[in-house]
Amino acid sequence: MNEKTKKSEKEWKQQLSPEQYRVTRKKGTERPFTGKYHNCKEDGVYVCVCCGTPLFHSDHKFDSGTGWPSFHSPVHEDNVAVEEDSTLWMVRTEVLCNKCDAHLGHVFPDGPQPTGQRFCINSAALDLDQNQDDVKNKDKSTTEEQ
Repeated sequence: MNEKTKKSEKEWKQQLSPEQYRVTRKKGTERPFTGKYHNCKEDGVYVCVCCGTPLFHSDHKFDSGTGWPSFHSPVHEDNVAVEEDSTLWMVRTEVLCNKCDAHLGHVFPDGPQPTGQRFCINSAALDLDQNQDDVKNKDKSTTEEQ
């Protein structure tokens, strides 16, 4: 992973909507079934709203019934970070953008195959880039070359 993206609170507030700022920079959670991507069926790559890092491919998205976009795996394991979150009187695993430390959501061990994981992600933390739909294929060729 390249160098971390660092901005002041003022810069983040200028770049992001109030909801995006609350979710990504203050570790907020949007209400279920209210995010623009929870029921989205469009193809592409979901990128970090803060820094544009590719996070999740639409092919990895599934309907978990929770009201948040859910994915079984990230585009690249290195693009996301996880850490323990013990807020709200429970222990969960928080998912962060590894480039800018934006709070994305949480991951749970109750997802579908092939990973058994459910990355439950806030729509406010994402943008859908429909021009990056071929990232998955590029990743395969890059991996095969190594």
